[in-house]
Amino acid sequence: MKKIIFSIFLFLAINTFSQEKNINNYKYIIIPTQFEWLSSPDKHQVNSLTKFLFKKYGFTAFFTNEGFPKDLSIDRCLALTANITDDSGMLNTKNSIILRDCSNNIIFTSNQGKSKLKDYKKAYHEAIRKAFVSIQKLNYSYIPVKDQNNVILQEVSPAVVNPGVQVIHKNKIEIKEVKKEMPKSAENILYAQPIAQGFQLVNTTPETVFKILKSSKNEFFFIKNKNGVIFKNGNNWIAEYYENGQLVQKTYQIKF
Repeated sequence: MKKIIFSIFLFLAINTFSQEKNINNYKYIIIPTQFEWLSSPDKHQVNSLTKFLFKKYGFTAFFTNEGFPKDLSIDRCLALTANITDDSGMLNTKNSIILRDCSNNIIFTSNQGKSKLKDYKKAYHEAIRKAFVSIQKLNYSYIPVKDQNNVILQEVSPAVVNPGVQVIHKNKIEIKEVKKEMPKSAENILYAQPIAQGFQLVNTTPETVFKILKSSKNEFFFIKNKNGVIFKNGNNWIAEYYENGQLVQKTYQIKF
């Protein structure tokens, strides 16, 4: 009797699940127009230099105020957000590059670039270029994350059954495709970007929806330039503010 045995290579699936995404699995880099430690957007052309260097080393980079590709507008987790940190002292300019995913997890931190130049612009540019040596060494090349539900099925030649041995038939295992669950509405998802004393919340357009200021409680913020607040309720965030004399209440998911 012909018998088809489906051999499931579980070690492949387990290996796929257990691996963390690396830099090559991210398609885009998002760069703020102003880093927190700078007093104005693109001061000393630091942000423009950062974008230029990411593109130089093979990345597809966008500022937060640029139009995003359709796939990135739908799924911000395709991108890493870049930040330049400043640990400069009296004698040295020191900058590092930090890349975070859509859940604000740190995926990569560069070596610190240093400069002893006295001119601010030249010093920042030299330090940042030195920090980008770590990025260059990554040899970035985008590799999409393969569907983790792929399972290899192998048909094995029919086994020779000894007539004197009773064959026990096992039920066939049905393997169903696991579909990736997409957000119900991209309009209700906001992404937090650090600013002085709080965060700016941007949507997938991208455009700034709110600027929120910290309070004494971690999950309670004041909405800047609006008579309102935003606070956490379960897994959601509730924004309440007055608009044209009417109380408005909206529910969001915020990714810090």
